[in-house]
Amino acid sequence: MTHIGMELAKSAAMHLSPIDPSSTSPSAAANVPALSITRDWTCPFCPLLCDDLVVESHDDATLAVPNTECPRLAQALACYGGSDAQCRNSVDGHDLDLDTALTRAARILSSARRPLFGALTTDVAGARALYTLAAGCGAILDHLHGDPMSAATLALQDRGSFFTTLSEVRSRADLLVFFGCQPSQRYPRFFTRALEGTELKRELAFIGCTPDPAASGLTNARVEAILPDTDPFDTLALWSALCEGRRPSALQDNGTDAAETLATLQARIAAARYTVLVYEPAALPDPHAALLIEALNRIVKAANRAARAGCLALSGDDGALTVNQTVTWLSGLPLRTHISAPARIAGTAALDHDPYRYRTARLLADGEIDALLWVASFAPPAWPQALKQAVPAIVLGHPALAKAAKARGGATVFIPVATPGIDSSGYLFRVDGSVVMPLAAARGAALPSVATIAAHLAVRLHAQPAAQVQP
Repeated sequence: MTHIGMELAKSAAMHLSPIDPSSTSPSAAANVPALSITRDWTCPFCPLLCDDLVVESHDDATLAVPNTECPRLAQALACYGGSDAQCRNSVDGHDLDLDTALTRAARILSSARRPLFGALTTDVAGARALYTLAAGCGAILDHLHGDPMSAATLALQDRGSFFTTLSEVRSRADLLVFFGCQPSQRYPRFFTRALEGTELKRELAFIGCTPDPAASGLTNARVEAILPDTDPFDTLALWSALCEGRRPSALQDNGTDAAETLATLQARIAAARYTVLVYEPAALPDPHAALLIEALNRIVKAANRAARAGCLALSGDDGALTVNQTVTWLSGLPLRTHISAPARIAGTAALDHDPYRYRTARLLADGEIDALLWVASFAPPAWPQALKQAVPAIVLGHPALAKAAKARGGATVFIPVATPGIDSSGYLFRVDGSVVMPLAAARGAALPSVATIAAHLAVRLHAQPAAQVQP
């Protein structure tokens, strides 16, 4: 995590306050016109955080962005409709009021010895409030996209990294090397936001994959594929050796043609004004994606001995980067950290970070948790099927999860929450990790924010302290 990112998180978070649900009550919205338009709206559904959009909020509570070129945004907006504001809280499959749901949820957390806070798709304010709540009940924190995020974190911890920003890419990068990814498949507006409309001549090289079709429409850009069918580990092993001065002829056993091709690319990097190496942690093969990211960082660092280069990791979906930055600022450790309960056994650590031990899938498979708080405010991903029925679940989620929560029945609390940028304001970190973007509510249905609910739970939890932690 960069020092700048930490300070921006701190600055943004200090100005946040809980959302008052009454400010978006149906009565307050009675005089809203049939069509409300928000210009320069920031989309919260992708870490690019495009802020040049015009969003329409209709009188039936549906949303639309006219002429959108982003299928990901269109798909996300289709999840919002007129029934959202009427979504009810539920406890054990029965509709109940919010006070009852909060009381039951607090009782679950106070009784749990090893709760997990999972998914964590929220904004800065939500992350801050959830951290306070986790500190009160001794919870483990992991994100929906914890696997790719932890791989990037491990590489950063082990070797460090040269980061760059979208602004640097747009204004300076004349050579972009895409390793094993086609950005527009997951981030449809990447080329529009990063490169389109500029006069700088660029070279776009795709290594280990075919070129992204979206790149073909760029003007002043030459697109090519390099070693599209090679193994990523073999490619980076050769490339790393060449970066450290090995000659292609000395790497004959590993494929002379590949070595020569990479040596040519290395010469182009040395001659470029500014090279950016783009990769997607989620697109790299498991279980050793961290090794690939480490190698990419090492290649960029070697390039900086004689030229200028940086890495751009396309990740941080659903608030992953935001929550990781915020938790790191608050605790000094990234996600996949266990925060001990106040009544912890003497001599145990207050914080314990382990990217393997505190992985959601492993915790559920091994039956190591006795309560789950599932936070899904941006989209409706349901809790993992591996969650056993006997384990109590508290779901702070998109209204689309209400039906599944009621169907789960016993030991389940569901509280519908607002999506930042749709029904509440908020802040998110952009994909490059150096900019915090403000979100304005495009609609404003009467739903409480994650931060509001987490704050209420923390107060109630304080009134009924967590159980003594056992070895």
